[in-house]
This record gives sequence, C-alpha cells and structure tokens, in this order.
Amino acid sequence: MTEPLLRIRGLRKRYGARLVLRSIDLDVAEHQVVCLIGGSGSGKSTLLRCVDLLDVVDDGTVHLGETELTDPRLDPNLARRRIGIVFQAYNLFPHLSVLDNITLAPRQVHRVPRRAAEEAARDLLERLGLADKAHDYPDRLSGGQQQRAAIARALATEPQVLLFDEITSALDPELVGEVLDVVTDLKQRGLTILMATHEMGFARQAADQVCFLEDGVIREQGSAEQVLTDPRHESTRRFLSRVLDRR
Repeated sequence: MTEPLLRIRGLRKRYGARLVLRSIDLDVAEHQVVCLIGGSGSGKSTLLRCVDLLDVVDDGTVHLGETELTDPRLDPNLARRRIGIVFQAYNLFPHLSVLDNITLAPRQVHRVPRRAAEEAARDLLERLGLADKAHDYPDRLSGGQQQRAAIARALATEPQVLLFDEITSALDPELVGEVLDVVTDLKQRGLTILMATHEMGFARQAADQVCFLEDGVIREQGSAEQVLTDPRHESTRRFLSRVLDRR
C-alpha cells in the first residue's frame, strides 16, 4: 500500500476548557479530494488550521510525506511552504494588486526572481479567468473573483496539498458555481485537496472521500456516494436532513 500524502493521527486541539478536536485520524492520498462536512463548531476549520500549523496541536501528529509537521523542532514556516490554504474571507492584501498578492510568497519566501514569478502568476490568472485583473486591487473585484485570486495565490508556491476552508460560504449564490468550477478543474489536474464545505452537491460530485465531523470527532467516513446517499450513522442522517431541508 502506498503511504498517504497527508497522514493525521490522534490529533487533539483544545481552546481553554473546550476540547475542539478529539483524537482525529485521517489519511489523504496523493491526487485525492477529501471533503469535510458537519455543522458549525464541529471542528472542520480547526482541523485545517492545525494541518497548516496556524494553530498549535495539543496532541497527535500530522505528516506530509515523510515530514512530521508537528515535530516541535521543525520551523513551521518551512512546513507551510509545502501547503496552500484558502479561507472563506479571501484574506487578500488590500494594498497590493492581484499580481502582487500572487507573487509575494514566491518572491519573498521562495526567492523566485520577480520576472519568473510574474510570468507564472499571469499563467495562473489566465487559467482562472482573471487575466485582465492582474493590476486591479482586491476591492475592485467581485467576491468570486477575489476567491479565485486567493486560490491563484495558494497555487503560486506549487504546494503539495491544498486546504480550502468553506471557500464559498461568503459568496452570493450566483458566484458559488464559478469558484467550485475552479476546484473541479484542480481535481482534474490531479491536485491533492482537503476542504471543508457545506456544498453537498459539489461534495457528491467531486470528493473521493467525505468525512462527517461532529463534536470534534469523525463520526463517519467513506466514499461520497456512501456517506451522502446512504449514511450509516444516525447523526450523519440528521445533519444531512437538516442541510437538505434548508435548500
């Protein structure tokens, strides 16, 4: 058996007295898309933040390939160079153009020459339908365009794994599809993606695996078809019923 690209074992995270993640075990294979579903407060975003070392893990390990990201001797900034993360609130630098947002990490962190970084960034913008927005500032873009620019920024460092945290939840309904189309294209290109999402239709279409989180544990995990159409756990069925009733 090939070792998973991303391997999480016994992950625990506490905020004060509240235990948010309770011994999470999860494997993500290379070129796989894994969707995390669950209600607000279930631990999805915290799990992604722990993988990217934005939150300090209280217990357990996270391996990316052969590297243990949670090893306290490891410089977290070096580890983050191998991971791209996109948040629901875009988090673009408002004082930088789209092009400068995308080239900042390649130039400052990876020491890529400006000309090469800009050429690569323009290729990404072309691919994501933003070629004419390179010199615009974020406040001139629609929400969908800002999120696509944020995805381009995450891709610019050629990460081994992409983390997406509810990247459509801040968008108007008519803009959700254009961002999910980008994720579908990334899947077809073979990128490895771990994403939290509330878009059940997208998860059914694009995910190789779906994990339902509740109270900081993975209650159910399996193929998208199995979890979303024939869930085995009662709490999964209740969650999906609530989600579908709101549609």
